[in-house]
Amino acid sequence: MTGPSHFERLLQAAASQAEPQRLLFLFAGAELPADATAAQRERFHAGQGGALAPLACVDKSPGDLSSFAALVDESRQACPPWQVVFIAALSGQAGRPPSPSQVDGALHAMVDNLRAGRVGDYLAFGPDGEALSFS
Repeated sequence: MTGPSHFERLLQAAASQAEPQRLLFLFAGAELPADATAAQRERFHAGQGGALAPLACVDKSPGDLSSFAALVDESRQACPPWQVVFIAALSGQAGRPPSPSQVDGALHAMVDNLRAGRVGDYLAFGPDGEALSFS
């Protein structure tokens, strides 16, 4: 029997925090930049390369999800096919979860960071649940 996945450990860690947490999810897909070279276009059409672009954002409480498979199933209902999901946690204060405006601001910051290529501070997973690393 295997131990908990990276995602399950994330859910457990978020649920065990002293303050209520919201998990922030940014789903991203690969796209070919307009100024791509012929070699870049060839690689992209072969299923490699491209630039990550935001497709959808959502926030959840740790208890809203039971597994990565549940997240994938839900995302497939509401989001175009994606290659990477970036995840961050946002902590509440004084026993209350983050406000909707705090969540919206944090999600907008995630989108801005993705567009600027600053994703190293987020957890990242591929559609099959493997943890990804961006440096």
